[in-house]
Amino acid sequence: MGEMIGRHVAEVAGELLGHFPAVVIEGARQVGKSTLATRIAAQDAVVRNLDHDHVLAAAQADPAGFLAEAGDRQLVIDEIQRFPELTLAVKAAIDADRRPGHFILTGSSSLLRVRGTADSLAGRVARLHLYGLSQGEISGRRDDFASALVENAASLTGFATTMTRADYAGLLAAGAYPEARRLSDRVRERWIESYLQGLVGRDVAELRREVRSPRLMAVLRTLAGRQSAELVKAQLAEETGVPPRTITGYLDLLHDVWLVASIPPWTPNLAKREIGRPKTMVVDSALAMWLARVTPGQLTRLERGEAFGAMLEAFVAAELLRQRTWSQRRFDLFHYRDRDGDEVDLVLELGDGSVIGVEVKSAMSFTAKQFKGLARLRDRLGDRFVAGVVLNTGQEGYRYADRLYGAPISALWEGGVVPRPDAAGPP
Repeated sequence: MGEMIGRHVAEVAGELLGHFPAVVIEGARQVGKSTLATRIAAQDAVVRNLDHDHVLAAAQADPAGFLAEAGDRQLVIDEIQRFPELTLAVKAAIDADRRPGHFILTGSSSLLRVRGTADSLAGRVARLHLYGLSQGEISGRRDDFASALVENAASLTGFATTMTRADYAGLLAAGAYPEARRLSDRVRERWIESYLQGLVGRDVAELRREVRSPRLMAVLRTLAGRQSAELVKAQLAEETGVPPRTITGYLDLLHDVWLVASIPPWTPNLAKREIGRPKTMVVDSALAMWLARVTPGQLTRLERGEAFGAMLEAFVAAELLRQRTWSQRRFDLFHYRDRDGDEVDLVLELGDGSVIGVEVKSAMSFTAKQFKGLARLRDRLGDRFVAGVVLNTGQEGYRYADRLYGAPISALWEGGVVPRPDAAGPP
């Protein structure tokens, strides 16, 4: 058994349990939902896992009796998407007894979209997304990049790290699944293969029986080979052999089981945000590399710089999505491209409307060109613009211009930033 890694979102989950009758923890299989549920559950809680056939059969035979068995104790129900109709009985139990923390539910598929879900439980539950381990959780640091920039973006000028390009490639290959990241490279590859076979072979079949597994894998492989690229559905359908009329269904399914995430386009005009194309990525970097058939050694070669950059951008986006679930600053994640062709890889829009821009590069040095999109966004937004940061595989941070900084990618999670008075930019 490996060490038990603390989850930053546990504090948020505990707070929600103190106010809502039920908390639903959703996320991909093997990200640690069951472990988190048992950690935040009451000491005398009753735990039932619907992945066990005999438990599932009991729930199906008598839903109300299945819930009543716990009495006044808290009931934890794992993998509730295996019997989504149980939500109707949960709703009735909550309406009869609305005490906080009555239920903890976990699901490997979005309950809002699972076929057979009898009730959304709106107004009765708080939903919490659990991703794989963040780099801060792995290293024991409280990673909250958005809050750190709002509080003192200038501290990036003194940031330094010992991490190298090879180290970042290794982080990508290790991924974020708690179990898989502890394995050797060879064993991890077998784990990923078995994981995908089980997910596509059972979970997907339960959600959408009309979906063809080979086609789903083709879509997933193609997305992995184009990490962080804007999604063009017609092109994806043509390349994978999936009929154009059904490609949206395949993409929705990959989102439903949390293998894929989309970063929507950002524009100051709220009414136009649904028009542009989202960027799509396989959330876990180890899965993406396995699907794309690339190794850490290949990524660090200069001729693979574009592929490395795309993988790093998706990695940074995934880290920010994880941090978003516990950050002290509420934010949404977007990407930006205007009519003139200026682009920013990631845009964090905070709850008060202020904005942080992030560019991700595989290079070790900074250039003026890398800051062009950030500078244009800063000039357009004025005081709404908090900071723009180019993250790369170098080892030192610096100030480029007004509210524009460069920093190593590890600034996302490495703490203890101490400004250096001699920090200077490149010539």
